[in-house]
Amino acid sequence: MTSPVRPTTPDADRQVARSPRTRVATALCGLVLTLLHLVTTYLTLLAYAADPAGPWDTETVAHSNFASGSALALTAVTAGLSWVFVKAGWVRRWWYAVAAGLAVAAVLRLTVLAPGV
Repeated sequence: MTSPVRPTTPDADRQVARSPRTRVATALCGLVLTLLHLVTTYLTLLAYAADPAGPWDTETVAHSNFASGSALALTAVTAGLSWVFVKAGWVRRWWYAVAAGLAVAAVLRLTVLAPGV
């Protein structure tokens, strides 16, 4: 028989009571990171959508490179914010994976998958 004071699950010992202030901070940090990731995803998709019409269309290549570079820079900012938010304990570490995935997609478009003229 278990005591009503003692938690019954092994994970219940590790759960920390979160204050309302921490819950609000977590929600705001998640919202900020989500919005930044959406903008980065949009820029990356723009870069992948660029398809030169022919060998004379260097402007499309430049636009693709600019969109990929902007996405990569925004990913660096988002990764830095994720690090700050994780260190503060407001968000979980899986936010790093989203930033890493978007960074890989942007770097691939800038290098291996760059549109040729």
